[in-house]
Amino acid sequence: MGAACDRAPEQTGRVRALVARPPKDTIRFDAPARARHCSDSTRSSGGLLLQGAREGNGVVVWLRARDSLVGGQWPLLQRGDTVSPRGATVGVRYVLSEVAHGLTLDSGAVELRQTGGVITVVVRGTGLEVSAAGRVTLDASFDAVPLEADTVSCRWRP
Repeated sequence: MGAACDRAPEQTGRVRALVARPPKDTIRFDAPARARHCSDSTRSSGGLLLQGAREGNGVVVWLRARDSLVGGQWPLLQRGDTVSPRGATVGVRYVLSEVAHGLTLDSGAVELRQTGGVITVVVRGTGLEVSAAGRVTLDASFDAVPLEADTVSCRWRP
């Protein structure tokens, strides 16, 4: 047991989210999160894919860039945007009264900070959810998420 005390704890990032549906529904959740580089071999584009989910609730962020990923503000892109060279696409799924809901953000901001191999991303925005018959707000934070070594596909599929 003494040998285990000398080992550094595994670094685990978290996503914390607040989903607000007017007039009074609010859902809060937190979940383990991961960050991986992604690539799309067909267009020489790629970026960073962050995702965190637990018990049907989750947030996914794709930071898309043709060159390097730099910190700062990232504009929100529409889900099917295949032309913009740089921006973020954000989706959220949540469960309310045993019914799953989901949407992509269409307005707001995403901020990226990198410190070594650790990523912090803050998302604030809104999107239209048809079943909610209105705008839904997301305030999410990916905190201290380690950048994994593997690369996944970020190729958009309809």
